[in-house]
Amino acid sequence: MNQDQVRNLSAAFGTITEHWQPRRLTSVNDYDVKIAKVAGEFVWHAHPDTDELFLVHAGELTIQLRDGDVRLGPGDIYVVPRGVEHCPFAADEASIVMVELQGTVNTGDVGGERTAPLQEL
Repeated sequence: MNQDQVRNLSAAFGTITEHWQPRRLTSVNDYDVKIAKVAGEFVWHAHPDTDELFLVHAGELTIQLRDGDVRLGPGDIYVVPRGVEHCPFAADEASIVMVELQGTVNTGDVGGERTAPLQEL
């Protein structure tokens, strides 16, 4: 085992100070495992070419969908299917893990000022 490939999720979240700024924790095959701290409402968007997995590490996250909300707490996982418009929301700060196809932009098909370049941890 190569010990330098081990990543500690809690320690990684401890390095993040800004909301809605995803960081790549690692990659597996053609997918990035990203982490972020979030608070407030993001933007309505879709990812036409890929599903998006959300896992809540701490706090609560609501995935707003046009046909109803999905509420997630610590340990909960939800997959937004490709092409489905969604808007993540956290009333208070939440720490989340996302698994997305490499090259996926955080604002999906809408772009705009909330688009963040992917940063490495």
